[in-house]
This record gives sequence, structure tokens and C-alpha cells, in this order.
Amino acid sequence: MISPTRSTFARYIEDWRVKVERVGEINYPQAARSQGIYGSLVVTVSIKADGTLDRVEINRSSGQRILDAAALRIVQLAAPYAPFPADIAKDTDIISITRTWIFTRSDQFVTE
Repeated sequence: MISPTRSTFARYIEDWRVKVERVGEINYPQAARSQGIYGSLVVTVSIKADGTLDRVEINRSSGQRILDAAALRIVQLAAPYAPFPADIAKDTDIISITRTWIFTRSDQFVTE
């Protein structure tokens, strides 16, 4: 039996991060730009093996309703995600990814 390696998970998560950041940049909230609103929040995104979104949770709010709502919207817009590679899918139903999302002063969207 071949089990997934850390690098397989790491590659999946990195590909997910790149996609979310790309969608986040395109869909940066205009109201936040015009009002100079920025901040960070912690989000957990749970993805099913077929790449569909299971759930999204804000673990720590930015304190700005507009940014929290934008984060939820970005996750939904970026879905569906890539299906899990076979070596992950055979024994993993859901992957939950927790990241800090930052809406920056320079109107950029990044994850850490």
C-alpha cells in the first residue's frame, strides 16, 4: 500500500493557495479599496475529495464585515477545487486548510 507523502499534500495545498490568491486579487472588494479598509483574518476551508467545497469557517474575524464577507465570497468563487490526487483520495475524505488571509494596504490579497 502506498500512502500519500507530505509532498503530495504540500503540492495540493500550494496549488490551492495559488488559485485562491489569484481569485482573491481579481475579486478584491472595491468598497475596501475605496474606503481604505484592510486587515487579516484566519479562515479554514474544507474541501471534499472530488474538489467540491465542504465548508468554510472564519476562525478569527478581521473585525471588518466587508473583508470577512469578501473572504467567504472568494472561497466560493474559487470552487470547485482540484480533485485530490489518487494517493490522497484513497484514504482521505476531506482536507481542511487553515490560513491567515491578508487584505493589504496596497490592495493586494495574500495568504500565509
